[in-house]
Amino acid sequence: MACLVVPATQALIVTIATKSMKKKVSNAEKSTVTVKNPFIKRINWLTNLLWGGSALLAFEHVWHGEIIPFFPFLTATANPEDAIKMLYEMGTSGVAMSLLVTAVWAGMVLVTNAIEKRTPSQANSAAE
Repeated sequence: MACLVVPATQALIVTIATKSMKKKVSNAEKSTVTVKNPFIKRINWLTNLLWGGSALLAFEHVWHGEIIPFFPFLTATANPEDAIKMLYEMGTSGVAMSLLVTAVWAGMVLVTNAIEKRTPSQANSAAE
């Protein structure tokens, strides 16, 4: 019903935080600013995953008629009984999806960081 609201909200918050961090970095002297935290360097991956997933969920909800192009937009908000189900779905499925996407992103960052830290001799021996 409205599980996409949670990942979309997380995507909006992360996007705003990223833009404000970039603005602070651009105000500082760029030559002295280097980002060492691999999670901050790859934060755009998280925003892309969250926005993409939210867009796919929105399309799926439009396809099934759960989102309509006129007020109240979410069909579940028209009936108080359905609104309770919607809030429950947001609290369970929406939060679980956001946590899973964030965990997958963290795993991607850790694996990428481990691969980047390998020396060329380790990479050659692993390939054999």
